[in-house]
Amino acid sequence: MKLSPIALSLALLAGSMNAQAARPAPDQPFLWENATVYFLLTDRFNNADKRNDLSYGRKADAAPQRGYMGGDLKGVTAKLKAGYFDSLGVDVLWLTPPVEQLHGSTDEGTGKSYGFHGYWARDFTAVDANLGTEKDFRDFVEAAHARGIRVLLDVVMNHTAPFTDAEPAWPADWVRLDPVCTYKDVATNVDCALVKGLPDVRTDSNASVALPDALAAKWKREGRYEREVKELDAFFARTGYPRAPRYYLMKWHADWVRKFGIDGFRADTVKHTEPGIWKELHTVAEAAHEDWKRAHPGKALNEKFYMLAEVYGYNIAHGKEFDMGGGAKVDFYDNGFDGMINFGLVWDGKQDYETLFSKYAAALQGPLKGQSLLNYTASHDDGNPFDAERKKPYETANKLLLAPGAAQIYYGDETARVLDAPGAQGDAKLRTYMNWDDLAKNVQRDGYRVAEVRAHWARLGRFRHAHVAVGAGLHEKIADQPYTFKRTYEKDGISDKVVVALDVPGAARSTIKVGGVFADGQKLKDYYSGATAVVRGGEVTLPVKGGIALLAAALK
Repeated sequence: MKLSPIALSLALLAGSMNAQAARPAPDQPFLWENATVYFLLTDRFNNADKRNDLSYGRKADAAPQRGYMGGDLKGVTAKLKAGYFDSLGVDVLWLTPPVEQLHGSTDEGTGKSYGFHGYWARDFTAVDANLGTEKDFRDFVEAAHARGIRVLLDVVMNHTAPFTDAEPAWPADWVRLDPVCTYKDVATNVDCALVKGLPDVRTDSNASVALPDALAAKWKREGRYEREVKELDAFFARTGYPRAPRYYLMKWHADWVRKFGIDGFRADTVKHTEPGIWKELHTVAEAAHEDWKRAHPGKALNEKFYMLAEVYGYNIAHGKEFDMGGGAKVDFYDNGFDGMINFGLVWDGKQDYETLFSKYAAALQGPLKGQSLLNYTASHDDGNPFDAERKKPYETANKLLLAPGAAQIYYGDETARVLDAPGAQGDAKLRTYMNWDDLAKNVQRDGYRVAEVRAHWARLGRFRHAHVAVGAGLHEKIADQPYTFKRTYEKDGISDKVVVALDVPGAARSTIKVGGVFADGQKLKDYYSGATAVVRGGEVTLPVKGGIALLAAALK
């Protein structure tokens, strides 16, 4: 029977969701060093409630790709419950900030723009109505946790929403607009507004400030002023912190942890604030995490709260010292962060597999030993993705998901979502809506079909998820033809080992070296094709699909 394109894509998706080991056995460990993080812009992912598509009087009048498109928290939860992320082997979901945004629009020089991305906060304590409600957010977190998936919340300490004539401005003792950053040294990265018109929070100040009048009035209209003020009074009394702007923000960010059980923060624009404030935030968030754990015994997925830094331009080659310019270097791992985002893979990915993998392994077992590093090949604000034209989605998956370190899948990487749109400028090109229709129809592109690409990413993702050695283990090349390597992990009672072969020539059966990793007589499984074989003479011979073999012990 010949399947229609839609039926074929559904079959491929079902296969990727039900094939071998979509989730590891309960005793398998989770390590941030091997995490697979799925990063999405909530507004651009999935629309499950069209009633909230234009809240607060917003209009569909934005420049291309710069307005709200309807994605919401219910949409993410629906995909969670359908097993979409399970089938990719996802360990962590990272959402852009869900907080209430600028209600109207502004023009940054690229046309009318709205805060669909979440980085223009109007009220750090409320869920933006375009995305849903507090109940929707709680349902999302609970659905993720029920599947063993952690939640990273994106938080901003650097700035608020842009000033507009239509909405109240933050007071002058809270923010500044001048000078504008020129990015040459510490002062021109930190003591300044990130871009023209974007208010810089006075994170440098220890002076006490009053609650902004506009925020107080808003809370009164919503009937929660007394509760919010009482909580603020208790926070400042308990911590002894001055009522300075940064401590208000820390309290508000930590409330999302205390209320919903968030597992970690991804911190935005880290290098544009004083490094020490992040250690303070980690302390406040960890205390909130402990409060949540006490209130929900046995429910926490993390023993410790996790923090990930976005230091724009940080590269794995920098190790623990990031050059801020002017001879100043900062160790952000020593300033409250457990992990760093690696901006280098988009360039390093141009190297061959072994050069890339051995370089990353040397760094992670050397200067960065014991630290977490998150690789990516595309992102929401990096204008130089590894495969901007989506011409090599298989190679992209191999280099991202098999490179040493943790891996960030940017929504639609796995479906070759197009990183461009008619009329879009700048980072708007990177933020197109998730291409669900392409996936459902298994759309043909130049050299591949979308659902088949997604199935490839799923096989690699599930293999990572089941084997900590892939991202966190020691790397060693075994053979050049076909290119074969091993990863082994032995630490804290965890023992794991795998062998991977890439660019295997097409043949009915292929022979792959596994000696020194797996003993003769041991039964292995190729977790890409599903084939099994017994090791003989330090090798296995088995049918290989797609030029790739993911070998590990066959589960009994």
